[in-house]
Amino acid sequence: MYERLGGVFAIAGVVDHFSDAVVQNPIVGKTSKNQALRQWHTKNLERLPGLKFMRTLWVCAAAGGPFPYTPTRAGKTKLGLEEAHRELRISPDEFDEVAAELGRTLDFAKVPAREKNEVLAAFAAHKNEVTTGYMATAGEKAIAARVA
Repeated sequence: MYERLGGVFAIAGVVDHFSDAVVQNPIVGKTSKNQALRQWHTKNLERLPGLKFMRTLWVCAAAGGPFPYTPTRAGKTKLGLEEAHRELRISPDEFDEVAAELGRTLDFAKVPAREKNEVLAAFAAHKNEVTTGYMATAGEKAIAARVA
């Protein structure tokens, strides 16, 4: 799939457009109702270039490309998707909006339907990992409500 997507330069272009679109997205970006997402997209944007680089490596690796991807926290410790997103408390609906933004970006880049569907399926496969922080918080709130 890496070659069918156009290699690292095409993937980097898509990631660049997608990352900027997420920042501007009213549901998951800088005006999000989710305080953690809103804060990240307004107070941590100096990290966006590095995030774009890491996202590019992740997509290249997931697509079978030649670049290794090692998830890290600020370049120091290994970090999986679950832990990287836990504090953002991303809801399933917010995850779906990010997926929709990815779909719009793939359309903008004129990615063919087959490859678009493969990319979106690979993205969707990580929904449970990315929404774990939200699900844990929702579970804690439900328990607290039953106790109260």
